[in-house]
Amino acid sequence: MLKEVVKYPLDIRGVESTEFNEVKSPFNGEVVAAIGQADEKAIDTALTVAEDVFKNVMRQMPAHQRSEILHKTSKLLLEKKEDIARTIALEGGKPIKDARIEVSRAANTFLLASHEAMRLDGEQIPMDVTAGNENRIGMVLREPLGIIGGITPFNFPLNLVAHKVAPAIAAGNCIVLKPSSQTPIASIKLGAILKEAGLPDGVLQIIPCRGSKGNALVKDPRLAVLTFTGSPEIGWQMRRDAHAGTRLVLELGGNAGVIVHDDADLDLAVRGSVRGGYAHAGQTCISVQRVYVQKNVYKKFVDKFVEVVKTLKVGDPLDDSTDVGPLIDDGAVEKTLDWVEKATKSGAKVLSGGKVINNHLVEPVVLSDTKADMLVVCQEVFGPVVSIMQYETIDEAIAKMNDGRFGLQAGVFTSNLDVAFKAARSIDVGGVMVNDAPTFRSDHMPYGGRKESGLGLEGVRYAVHEMTQPKFICLNLNIK
Repeated sequence: MLKEVVKYPLDIRGVESTEFNEVKSPFNGEVVAAIGQADEKAIDTALTVAEDVFKNVMRQMPAHQRSEILHKTSKLLLEKKEDIARTIALEGGKPIKDARIEVSRAANTFLLASHEAMRLDGEQIPMDVTAGNENRIGMVLREPLGIIGGITPFNFPLNLVAHKVAPAIAAGNCIVLKPSSQTPIASIKLGAILKEAGLPDGVLQIIPCRGSKGNALVKDPRLAVLTFTGSPEIGWQMRRDAHAGTRLVLELGGNAGVIVHDDADLDLAVRGSVRGGYAHAGQTCISVQRVYVQKNVYKKFVDKFVEVVKTLKVGDPLDDSTDVGPLIDDGAVEKTLDWVEKATKSGAKVLSGGKVINNHLVEPVVLSDTKADMLVVCQEVFGPVVSIMQYETIDEAIAKMNDGRFGLQAGVFTSNLDVAFKAARSIDVGGVMVNDAPTFRSDHMPYGGRKESGLGLEGVRYAVHEMTQPKFICLNLNIK
């Protein structure tokens, strides 16, 4: 007997779903659900609704009410943790143990946002620094911007959605969200949870769609902020396409590097780099892709690294023991294998992995003898590939880390505080993790890239700042 496919129609006021898109598991190709698709007319309607709801609901909603909704959402996410984790594993192929971590992080993201909603404060500006202004008092308030457009990728279908939605609500905005067409179900379930928590209709509207239809959101002049997480090519094109009055927050790609100095705890560095390189099959923008190891400990590090990589279990994302699940689709598999092949033809050596097992599963790849101009080094692989290279001096390592178009996060392993600070101050990225992999992220910390890795900041407090605007008010008092 065939299993009935669950359908999720559009939830936009006055819009009926006429077209559905099947979401399939990247592991076995089974249909997970059918999702109602938004066309340009539906997107326009969603923006019109958002305008009305912002003006008549959100602008009047007090901070304590926004905070309470966000706090309830956090609790409900934890109550529904197993169901949502299973959804993430099914639609995106993320190993279930990592999917559970993502749900917990998303709950924390909403909890943080509930706190930020209560401390959205301004400042007093002393006006009497200039003669003649003795009776004036200045103040700065932070106000919501209006409609936020959020576009999210497949790899964190819940927590990266949370990083758009939770700060938008905390700041008092409405948000129109376009989730990845490959992994939209988690965001739809989040929308239902927010309603259960008391979020008014129209504050969050989800517009699943494929291809160029999303441009109707990007280009619309009613957007106050467009916040996007995804590839650099698409992100920078959005910057060109967005309306002149729309602010952009872009969290784009990277080819995260790690420095392992000769005084480092090698076991710690190996564990961090392996976890950082192969979590979610390398499909994160801060996945470890380049490891630079000081020459005199290079062989020892490589031997330990390969040994640990060979213990990783590649397989079914619903299996609790799986470490590395599938790549998202055929194109991701083909790109990964093609770039590894190009590297080996140019002199790189495969120390481990590289074979396709089945079901979009690729054995974790370890490369040596790679060069700076190889695609696996200078571009973003977004697959389970790590290149390990040598350096002699810390200045050489820093130069290699900075050689490229990206600048999201980096890792430095050393027991020498001077080396740590020199590297941290000199590496041109948004965040440097000392004695940790660049894959580390806590949801309250500032998170954003330099160079071609993005614009603006995420991290709940910082995203709230991006989604509000200052207003200066000056009182001229009649004091006698």
